[in-house]
Amino acid sequence: MFIHVKETIQPVSIGAPDARFGKMLLEQFGGATGELTAALQYWVQSFHVEDPSIRDMLQDIAVEEFGHLEMVGKLIAQHTSKIDQGDVYDAPLFAMKGVGPHFIDSQGSAWTASYINEGGNVVRDLRANIASEAGARQTYEALIKHCEDDKTKKVLTHLLTREITHTNMFMKALQAMGKLDDPMFGTIAPDETVNVVFNLSRGEDYRGPWNEGNFQYVSEPRAEGGLPPDPVNPDDEKIKRVAAE
Repeated sequence: MFIHVKETIQPVSIGAPDARFGKMLLEQFGGATGELTAALQYWVQSFHVEDPSIRDMLQDIAVEEFGHLEMVGKLIAQHTSKIDQGDVYDAPLFAMKGVGPHFIDSQGSAWTASYINEGGNVVRDLRANIASEAGARQTYEALIKHCEDDKTKKVLTHLLTREITHTNMFMKALQAMGKLDDPMFGTIAPDETVNVVFNLSRGEDYRGPWNEGNFQYVSEPRAEGGLPPDPVNPDDEKIKRVAAE
C-alpha cells in the first residue's frame, strides 16, 4: 500500500525560471543517475532480502527517493513555467513536449529500465547502491555548479546531502554483515588465483595495499594457457577448401 502526502519533505521553490537549466535537471528525473532509477532499484531489491532490518532500510530509502523524484519534478515544472515568454532555442525540448518533467535525460534520451542495477544478492546490491549514490551525487554537484538561482541551489544541496546519507547507510549495512571490506560473497569458493595480482601495465609501476601484503605480486606475468585449438567450421570455409583441392 502506498499513501502519498502532497507536501514535499523539504520546501521546493525557485527564484527566476530558467528553462535551459530545467533541461539540465532532467538528468536527475529521467537520467541514468536520476531519482526514478534509484527509487525503483532499491524498492525492487528489497523484495529478495531476508533480513527484515535491511529490507526496511531499502524500502525507507526507496520511498525517500520517490519523494526526491517529486522534488526534482517540481523544480523542472517551475523552471519551465514561463517558456512561452522566452526564446524557444533556450529549451527546444520543452517547446516540443510541453512544460514540466518528462521521462528523458538532459540529452532527450528516454529513461530505460537498463539503468537499474539489481541482482538478487544483498551484498552485491548494496555495493551497487553505493556506486549509484556516488553517480547521483556527482550529477547534483554538476547541476549546482551550473545553477545561478540560490533557491534552486538550496534544494539541490539538500538532495546532494541525502545521497551522502544513503551511502553511509548502505556502508553500515555491509559493515554489519562483515562485508564492507570483504570482496567475496555468494556460495562458490574462488580458485587458487584469488590473491594473485599481475603487473600488466608496464612503466612507472607502483606498489601499494592493492598488490602487497596478502597479495602475490607477479612482476613479469607469462601466459600459461597455451594456444587454443584452431576453430572447426563445417560450413563455408571447409566447402571452399575441398572444392579448391
